[in-house]
Amino acid sequence: MPTLYSYKESGNSYKVRLLAALLNINLEIVEVDFLGDEQHGEKFLSINPKGEVPALVDNDVVLTDSAAILVYLAGKHARPDEKGWWSADITEQAHITEWLAFAASWVQYGVFTARAILSFGGPYNGLGTASTEQTLKEAQTRGVKSLQILDKVLGESPWLALGRPTIADIAVFVYVALAPMGDVSLEPFENVRGWIDRIKGLPGFIPIDGLSDPLYRRRNA
Repeated sequence: MPTLYSYKESGNSYKVRLLAALLNINLEIVEVDFLGDEQHGEKFLSINPKGEVPALVDNDVVLTDSAAILVYLAGKHARPDEKGWWSADITEQAHITEWLAFAASWVQYGVFTARAILSFGGPYNGLGTASTEQTLKEAQTRGVKSLQILDKVLGESPWLALGRPTIADIAVFVYVALAPMGDVSLEPFENVRGWIDRIKGLPGFIPIDGLSDPLYRRRNA
């Protein structure tokens, strides 16, 4: 059974857990005390020298990036008789990968960073842990722009790529759905909200803290 090193409030870890739930893949979950800095301890660094979650160990395969893990699991568990979360077609792979890149850029430095600052006390975006008003303002501005882009795309198609649910949707979903945790409202973006509801309605969907109560961390701080 593959082992997933995860932190329960990490959206990137959640992406993998969500795909596994949707595909009915059994994973052994090992919780890493992220806020306690366990990811920088010698034991975890021997698995992932970057000191980040998630990390997946599947026999001799070790993957330390959420997008790579999504591709691996979706490809490994694809059924040749159906259109799945990944694709064997190179052009379709490229369309999906565009959105994996969007998640790692527009989303990462937008709604991800705003959530991290307001709900966790630090950007956690590879730029250090210092939170400033300017960093927050820039993240929220970029977050709104990313939602505008998504709303336009989702006004033309119910899903981000290939007209069906793929790992493109999984990669982008979580931090967009949690945007209110960074005081970025989803209210103006009807198509984005409809897409979020469609993902929540998929068989096997599992939630993450903050979807129904964006202020839970600040209220419990």
